[in-house]
Amino acid sequence: MNALLFTVVVFVWGLTWYAMRLELGAVPPETSIFWRFLVASAILWIGLAATGRLKRVALRAHLWFAALGFVLFFANFLFFYNAERFVASGVVSVMFAMAAAFNVFNQWLFNRVRPSARTIAGALIGVAGVACLFADQLGATVGGGSALGLVLAVGGTYCFSLGNLASRPAAAAAGDLANAVARAMTWGTAMLAVVVAARGLSFAPSTEPVYLGALLYLAAIGSVLGFLAYLALVARIGPERAAYTTVMSPAIALGFSWLLENYQWSRWALIGAPLILIGDVVIFLPKFGRVMVRGRRSSLRTSAAPGE
Repeated sequence: MNALLFTVVVFVWGLTWYAMRLELGAVPPETSIFWRFLVASAILWIGLAATGRLKRVALRAHLWFAALGFVLFFANFLFFYNAERFVASGVVSVMFAMAAAFNVFNQWLFNRVRPSARTIAGALIGVAGVACLFADQLGATVGGGSALGLVLAVGGTYCFSLGNLASRPAAAAAGDLANAVARAMTWGTAMLAVVVAARGLSFAPSTEPVYLGALLYLAAIGSVLGFLAYLALVARIGPERAAYTTVMSPAIALGFSWLLENYQWSRWALIGAPLILIGDVVIFLPKFGRVMVRGRRSSLRTSAAPGE
């Protein structure tokens, strides 16, 4: 079951990057993101109510839900959707793998948690990989917007990292993470509605089959199924091992970008993309190993217990 959940998260999140690109051009990105989270939040609210898991929360807790909604379901996706206007979705997904390095920085900045030498080394490897990707895109064309696309992807990744920090107090205020996400997603949807209205954009989504298919996938599969599968994986094997999904999913996205978007692998890209993923592995691998050892010892003690 663990392997199935892990595979579901990796492939679901790996495919979301290409699905996001399919929505581009039909309607403004703000409208597409609005509909994505309007549908996803509705599914979450209905699911929580139907299963009896919907909880009451204090009014003051909405400060945390609004903060989480802003960084994770508003600014984060505005950055990512606009980044894919300039660079291939696979490249944006690799930038997303830098979230591990940003988590290290934010833990030090906001919580004064000093990173270990191994963690710093992993972050530096990831930064070197980003530099290689920048060199590739900047060298390709100055006027094509590739550099801007990478900057937007970095902004989206940093917002996601801030969302990781905000999710803990938000979950504590809501009683569990699912209730916090439903409320935060609703706040993000409301913020997107304000932006769409303020800019005079249309709220009408495209009726093209490709667009509607991408929207349904991103809302129901990418934002609901992927999230719930990830939570189930965290509950079963712990956050250390579950975090490997964020390292593996960019590999899926890069493969689809190469096959479907005609992404051309340059020398710098072939160096930079693996460096970003290797940096994440360096950060996570020791924790992964310790969890594996504890899990194996626990299994041995269980199998050796009397009466089994």
